[in-house]
Amino acid sequence: MSEKPPMIARLDAGAEDFEARLDALLAWDSVSDADVVATVNDILHQVKTEGDAAVVAYTNRFDRRQGTSLNDFVVPPAELQHALEGLPAAQRTALETAASRIREYHEHQRQSSWDYTEANGNRLGQKVTAMARVGLYVPGGKASYPSSVLMNAIPAKVAGVRELVMVVPAPDGELSAMVLAAAAVAGVDKVVTIGGAQAVAALAYGTQTLPKVDKIVGPGNIFVATAKRAVFGLVDIDMIAGPSEILVICDGQTEPDWIAMDLFSQAEHDEQAQAILVSPDAAFLDKVEASMARLLPSLKRESIARTSLANRGALIHVENLDQALAVSNRIAPEHLELSVADPELLLEKVEHAGAIFMGRYTPEALGDYCAGPNHVLPTSGTARFSSPLGVYDFQKRSSIIHCSSEGASELARTASVLARGEALEAHARSAEYRIRD
Repeated sequence: MSEKPPMIARLDAGAEDFEARLDALLAWDSVSDADVVATVNDILHQVKTEGDAAVVAYTNRFDRRQGTSLNDFVVPPAELQHALEGLPAAQRTALETAASRIREYHEHQRQSSWDYTEANGNRLGQKVTAMARVGLYVPGGKASYPSSVLMNAIPAKVAGVRELVMVVPAPDGELSAMVLAAAAVAGVDKVVTIGGAQAVAALAYGTQTLPKVDKIVGPGNIFVATAKRAVFGLVDIDMIAGPSEILVICDGQTEPDWIAMDLFSQAEHDEQAQAILVSPDAAFLDKVEASMARLLPSLKRESIARTSLANRGALIHVENLDQALAVSNRIAPEHLELSVADPELLLEKVEHAGAIFMGRYTPEALGDYCAGPNHVLPTSGTARFSSPLGVYDFQKRSSIIHCSSEGASELARTASVLARGEALEAHARSAEYRIRD
């Protein structure tokens, strides 16, 4: 009789095969398969060449709609406000509270223009301006992700984006009232009920009805992600996000049930999500595993979480908290919980993490909804070089150079030498015209 496979892998950071096992655990292929790429490329081409007609045709086909023009899929602004007013009081209060906190946090990120003047009169600086138009993709249908609307739309509006266009698929005409209400709270300017690669194409290329945007943000399925990757360069995008991740470092003193549920909070996202616990206390790892076995059957998304934990989850034993930090920095997790007595001592040693949750009373779930910081975070190790979505992602910076006659003369002598060193005569002569005798 074969043994039942473990619920979650156990690793020891001191074992000879640890690095190899960790590499295998972290491996994730973000590249779409050839069939998906071919399908997306065809959709992009059709929308680019046919505009509204292609978007309408694809939307009718994939979402079982019956529109005759793209305007048929535009949600009237009054309907957004109606959705907000129709919410149960508790939902509306939660939505508005979360929006207020997210807005307040992101207000601190707003960057301002600056300049300084040198002794010779040269003025140098930077002009900061917002993008003019941004597209926000939101999953639709029965799925309800109002938090995604708030986290993507509010920073754009705080940055000063003039027009925010939200696309959200409505298969069979079905829309989430909370998503529409979130659009009203966040200040979205236009909502269009289209989705998939055709919606990304419409935002990137523009159509007869929809003007092209400067940037596309927001999560989507593999077709949406592939389309975003394809149009990057024509427009900016936020990121190509991988599966959701959590890494918990615990000293063994937090309630095991709490940690188990923190791990579940990511595992329930999808089968590819990753949940990892790192602790120097082997007995605590046993307790958490026991809590997981007892609590997992109580989840509505038990099957998804169980698959995620079996395929990509891990309980990792380390020698001490310093080694735990080394493992965490090696992984560069999207979400990092420091569930220890003094998280401040560990914080200074964290080199790579999308968001850091400090102490035993700060579960990652609070960050997903209402703590204030953005929940759009780098995944798959990209926290090594990427940051959370923020106001700065919707602002552009232009350099300012204003030379006085004296200052130009001084700079021209240097520029001339460097330009002639590069054999760029026109550059040199352009600078030399400004040299004063």
